[in-house]
Amino acid sequence: MFQLGKTIVSEEIIENDFVCNLTACKGTCCVDGEAGAPLEDKETEILVDIYKDVKPFLRPEGIVEIEKQGAFIKGEDGEWETPLVNGSECAYAIFTENGTAKCGIEKAYEEGATKFKKPVSCHLYPVRVREYTELTAVNYHRWEICDPACSLGSELQVPIYKFVKDGLIRKFGKKWFTELEEIAEQHTKK
Repeated sequence: MFQLGKTIVSEEIIENDFVCNLTACKGTCCVDGEAGAPLEDKETEILVDIYKDVKPFLRPEGIVEIEKQGAFIKGEDGEWETPLVNGSECAYAIFTENGTAKCGIEKAYEEGATKFKKPVSCHLYPVRVREYTELTAVNYHRWEICDPACSLGSELQVPIYKFVKDGLIRKFGKKWFTELEEIAEQHTKK
């Protein structure tokens, strides 16, 4: 771990490789798990505001659950998250013809229906961020369903922090990311 500004960053995001391999995993991270995607406080308001714009891109089951549970819910851990369908897949998940899960919010963004791309936790995955009183922890979340992403990342030699560059800049800013790159460069020379 190392400190970067008001963050404590796991060296694992520098030392491990990762590139999503949707042909192998079919977007299982949007389907499996025990909770919805983590949401920041400000994202809860955004989801309410953009729902009418995102709704045409969602599947009927997701719409039913969002309209029943709300655009966001409080999870068992007391944190905000996206609602689920059947206690499994994210209510905002949509599926391609071959069964690959994708984000309906991101589809709406790509089509110009909203300026919100997707929750930052999804944009950062496999990096997970946890806010504490004084510092923010930035960690690598290992999940066996992402083993194909680790293999592809290794093959392409793309470290996690480079794979999630846009998400890290979105969350912490360009200056923070530039400093992270400098630390990574020094770290890999060791």
